[in-house]
This record gives sequence, C-alpha cells and structure tokens, in this order.
Amino acid sequence: MVRDEVLGIWPEIEWIGDPELREQVTRCWERAFELSPLEPADLERIPFTLKVPGCPVSFLAHKRLVVHVARESGLKIREFFGDDLPVDMDVLIAGAILADVGKLLEYESDEDGGTRQSARGKYLRHPFTGVALAMECGLPDAVCHIVATHAGEGNMVARTTEAWIVHHADFMTYEPFVKRLEV
Repeated sequence: MVRDEVLGIWPEIEWIGDPELREQVTRCWERAFELSPLEPADLERIPFTLKVPGCPVSFLAHKRLVVHVARESGLKIREFFGDDLPVDMDVLIAGAILADVGKLLEYESDEDGGTRQSARGKYLRHPFTGVALAMECGLPDAVCHIVATHAGEGNMVARTTEAWIVHHADFMTYEPFVKRLEV
C-alpha cells in the first residue's frame, strides 16, 4: 500500500503535531505517486537534482536532510528569539517535507535506468506542480507558500519566516554541489 510506503520513507511526518495537517501531507505524497511514473523506492536511487551531472546524493537523502536542518533551525530560532520571530513548527515541517513533492511529476526514468526531466517538467518546474498537488490535497496556504517559494521562483516575492528557513535549508545542501570551491 502506498500509504505505508510514504510513512516508511517519511518518518518525519510524525513530527507534525496537528493530525489533520499530518494527514494532508501524507495524502499529498500519495497523490504525487498516483500521478508519477516513479515508485516510493525510486526516491532512494534517483538524484536529488538533475542540474549536477552524476549527482551522488539521492532525492530522499537530500530531502530528509532539508527537513532535519529546517526543523533544527526553527527550534533554534524559537530558543534564541522567542516571540520576536515566531515560527510555526507544523507549517515549517510540512512545508519542508513537501517542498520537492512536485519533482515526482518533473522526473521520470529513462531507458538506461537513469533519471531525466519529464515532458511536463519541461513546462512546469516542481514548485508549480508541488503547489498544485498541495492545493488539491487541501493543504493550508502557509504550507503551499513554502512549496511555491522554496526555490529560485520564490526570489520574486516576500517569504514567510518558515519559507525562508526551508529555502536556506534547501540551498545550503544544494549549492555546495554546484558552487563548491575545491582546494
């Protein structure tokens, strides 16, 4: 059953305190797999980005790291800033888990067992398809905002605190693969 597989690859869903939001996040991943040529097990083998030739890190390893970095950042912001910079941890975690859900519609397997951009992915990057999935599953606008703004497309709009955290967690674990100074 896809639900069990989703919960198996995303134990972090349990960090979401609100049961309704937890269910919506789970349902969004289920819906993505319903529409995707990919299976849950594929997330352990496909690269997290197609922009780095031979990317050595899997989609799931990168995404789970982003969720962990975002959560720890949110907790530290709460610890040091308190009410001066509020962080909704449920929204933060849900948004981090869903930030790249749209890649399931942007990616497909190629004939050599690799991964390539799908026909849909050539027209719509994952922030767009991710928001469509999230909205279809009834996720709150605050979570959809994170999905929409986590990547470069978000540089054109104001971001919530939670969206900034996810954006930076994502890019700090992506850009070293693209712009790393090797000494």
